[in-house]
Amino acid sequence: MLAVFRWVDNTAELELEIEASTKEGVFADALAALAELLATEPEVQLRAGHEREGRPSVTRRVSAEAEDRPALLAAWMEELVFLAETQGFEPLAVQALELGPRSAKATVTGRLGRPPPLVKAVTYHRLSFAPAGDGYRATVVLDV
Repeated sequence: MLAVFRWVDNTAELELEIEASTKEGVFADALAALAELLATEPEVQLRAGHEREGRPSVTRRVSAEAEDRPALLAAWMEELVFLAETQGFEPLAVQALELGPRSAKATVTGRLGRPPPLVKAVTYHRLSFAPAGDGYRATVVLDV
């Protein structure tokens, strides 16, 4: 038999594109996207501010720092992934976001559960955050 090999597409990444009218909206939408991805109740489509029955809400103070806005978005998402992995925290909504040029701080409402260990890392591959039209557009790639 002849030796044969082939490349097989096997994507291990998810690319998230966010469009929002404000910089703060980009961060809130990033949290909403992660909430949907990490939901332990798949029949529930999570959106910021929607409540889930059965488990009480908890809050966490989330903060991130980075040298520029794209890196700050990646650091923010990485912190949310870390809380999911280490505390079982499933984020639901951003409360009182304080966004500076190199820092993001917010109280985040969520639930404690057992989110799937789906996200391995937030990568810098194709990372972007820039003005677009009347708002902002960001791209973040997750290693899954």
